[in-house]
Amino acid sequence: MTELNIQEILDEREAGLDLELLAGGAGLARTVSVPRIQKPGLALAGYSSNLHPDRIQVLGSTELSYLAHLPPPAAVQAIHDLLDLKLACLVVTKSQEVPDYLLKAAEEYQTPVLRTFHLSSDFISLITKFLEERLLPTSTLHGVLLDIFGVGVLLQGKSGVGKSECALDLILRGYRLVADDVIKVRLKLPAVIFGEGMDLLHYHMEIRGLGIINIKHLFGVAAIRERKKIDLVMELVEWEEGKEYDRLGFEEEFYTIHGVKIPLMRIPVRQGRNISTLVEVAARNQLLKEMGYHSAREFQGLLETRMAEAARLHAHTIIGDNLE
Repeated sequence: MTELNIQEILDEREAGLDLELLAGGAGLARTVSVPRIQKPGLALAGYSSNLHPDRIQVLGSTELSYLAHLPPPAAVQAIHDLLDLKLACLVVTKSQEVPDYLLKAAEEYQTPVLRTFHLSSDFISLITKFLEERLLPTSTLHGVLLDIFGVGVLLQGKSGVGKSECALDLILRGYRLVADDVIKVRLKLPAVIFGEGMDLLHYHMEIRGLGIINIKHLFGVAAIRERKKIDLVMELVEWEEGKEYDRLGFEEEFYTIHGVKIPLMRIPVRQGRNISTLVEVAARNQLLKEMGYHSAREFQGLLETRMAEAARLHAHTIIGDNLE
């Protein structure tokens, strides 16, 4: 199960969370494993049966106002009862002042207390979106991911079959590299798979005979892309004499990543076949399919119509002959 510790959430800058640590730094290793957020108002009032300690707990104006109206001993006891549940962390919104007894108790229980200037509703929206992206399943694949006409094409195949050389030819044609060799893939709701390069390998390709080359430095920023949705998987396979390969495209195969089915094509490789051109045409064809135009199915429909017409004419001829 994917987890995210509070230190990683505190260090996040791109999501616009704008968090600062107020107390409980010893507990920054605590983790969050679900993207749902909770407001512990009822727990402060003494009903904690449905409180989930593994969720981020948000203290807004309502919760802090409630504590301020309690007698000091009761407020302190309410906080101790809450922190005794071993919460992942508390987040105070609207840059509100935090009572000293809460900060003291947070240090004692080693529960991180963070603060943001966002309104509670805005912060909950931001943190939920951030956690949904970061906590969804991730994995790594071997291959090359390219952006061709806006179509994310994942090239796969055995080592040495020519994936990187094909990708380099496509980059020379003006298409963009996302990742080579090791691709980090991430599920994004509702059912989309995104791929990106690993930090160490970003923008680099290994070409046998040339070694490691930096695509960004060689061809500029227009030749690379940070991440891309994977729309099509193409497996390059070595040509086998006598083996039947798909020539019509009537039947479709799929490659499953984290439960998401992605169209799969197998391209046999042998001397004389221009693989990069085939990949480019496949990307164009995928665009047509996404627009509702399927060439193979259209041809199949025309063929069936022509066969039905021929059968009708043949039947009419036989019946006519018998009538004579």
